[in-house]
Amino acid sequence: MSEQDSTGFERLIDGYRRFRDNGWGPNHERWATLHDGQSPDVMVIACSDSRVDPAQIFDVDPGEMFVVRNVAAMVPPFETTPGHHGVSAALEFAVQFLKVKEVVVLGHGMCGGCKAALTQEMHGTEPGEGGFIADWIAMLDDARANVVAHHGAHGRAAEQAMELEGIKVSLANLRTFPCVRSKERKGELRLTGAYFAISDGLLHILDEADGTFKPCLS
Repeated sequence: MSEQDSTGFERLIDGYRRFRDNGWGPNHERWATLHDGQSPDVMVIACSDSRVDPAQIFDVDPGEMFVVRNVAAMVPPFETTPGHHGVSAALEFAVQFLKVKEVVVLGHGMCGGCKAALTQEMHGTEPGEGGFIADWIAMLDDARANVVAHHGAHGRAAEQAMELEGIKVSLANLRTFPCVRSKERKGELRLTGAYFAISDGLLHILDEADGTFKPCLS
């Protein structure tokens, strides 16, 4: 079977072989240093969307970023209720044990999770059939009210506004974590909001002083 005919996991194996030849082999010394541990300076919280790979967008080598990806790049608020808190555990590990110096929330254009939060198409469905998603994106309900008031609940302008607001919500939720608040106050940790526009490939950085996203031009 040719590479063009391969599908699914077979295509991933084809990519793995290219990686072994062109990525791992020529950079064996780099990988050897990573064998003993990691010490990234940056944590990136990004969306699971297949079109938005932080390593590709930022063109970094292995070991440079600690990455967590989920629906809509969301950070839940600090809470101690029973459950499995995947994002919170990853954040705790990055901030307290890896001691990253910056946490970046990376949102993106055409985000399905943010669109679902805006249109509320998932609400009322059962777990396993959309209910998990509905519960997750409900974290954006307050932000949604503001977006709908200014842009309505449909159309690209409203969707983009929801995507940008989602980043701000995650940043606000990050600051509910005591370890994050403490380190940010001491100047040991910086929080950054960023937005990648799939349509034109531009990265926008949030200016928290005025609440606007400004393009990062080359």
